[in-house]
Amino acid sequence: MFKFIKKSLLTVGIVMAASTAMAEYPEKPITVVVGYSAGGGTDVMARTTMPFIEKYLGKGARIVVKNMPGASGQIGITKVANSEPDGYTLGTFNLPGMMARTLDRSVEYDRNSFSFLANVVNDPNVIVTQKGSGIKSMDDLIKAAKSTPRAITVGMSSLGGDDHFLLIKLQKATETEFTVVPFRGSAPARTAVMGGHVAVGIFNVSEVAKFQGELNVLGIAQAKRSSFAPDVPTFKEQGYDLINGSMRGVVAPKGLPADVQAKLEKAFRAASQDKEFLSSMAATANPVEVVTGEEFKKLTDELYSLAKETWETTPWN
Repeated sequence: MFKFIKKSLLTVGIVMAASTAMAEYPEKPITVVVGYSAGGGTDVMARTTMPFIEKYLGKGARIVVKNMPGASGQIGITKVANSEPDGYTLGTFNLPGMMARTLDRSVEYDRNSFSFLANVVNDPNVIVTQKGSGIKSMDDLIKAAKSTPRAITVGMSSLGGDDHFLLIKLQKATETEFTVVPFRGSAPARTAVMGGHVAVGIFNVSEVAKFQGELNVLGIAQAKRSSFAPDVPTFKEQGYDLINGSMRGVVAPKGLPADVQAKLEKAFRAASQDKEFLSSMAATANPVEVVTGEEFKKLTDELYSLAKETWETTPWN
């Protein structure tokens, strides 16, 4: 009888301990690694989103955003892939760029190296020039590119990212050639365009919405005009069939405990319904498109296929 009671109490204790461990996450600060410079689109997404993830994780959760720029985002995401899968190291994850890195170089991760938490943003590309530039429209740009092949420099955040994919599509559609100038993120690339150090820039709408007074935005790569830049025509309106953009989300190392995964996914879903979150994202011109867990992984697989097809037909290195 006493043995039975003792065994029962032990079982209850184990169950209670497991429940307590589950309820206690997070017990310490969470680091979110951003593989790009401060002030770029990915950094802004992370810094705008994380206060709301803290809110919905509860228990005084604290999240620290850490920038680790370099190698087109490879340094940061490699750090995440090689971290302990305990829920305390997360990382931003850009598509198609992160999958492109697995094609154009040797890397320490692949599609199966991560626990997929949530995509947060779907941010269409734009093409811009300095305000004082003589290139004020897509027709101006294509005319100049055809008259002097490879003379026009194009600044962008990295090789093999969504911005680069848009340029590849543009060159193919218009039979033009440009010279690519990659930077360590969109913020320094944008500064270079505004300073006249490169002739043209390719960015996402969130990265230029607040700089329209200093830039000519020639077009946007989505089917309809953006509410963040309603005066900017789509490329399709101008006769160029170009749809392209960047998906930005958050992942963890592969092997994340199921309860931690569920808690984080729940926090992202809750944030996506939060009016203050949506208002904050709108203020930074970030088009919200939250997709969690397996749906996010499926999206990654689809964009990997797109990157692979682009690499095989038009290698960028």
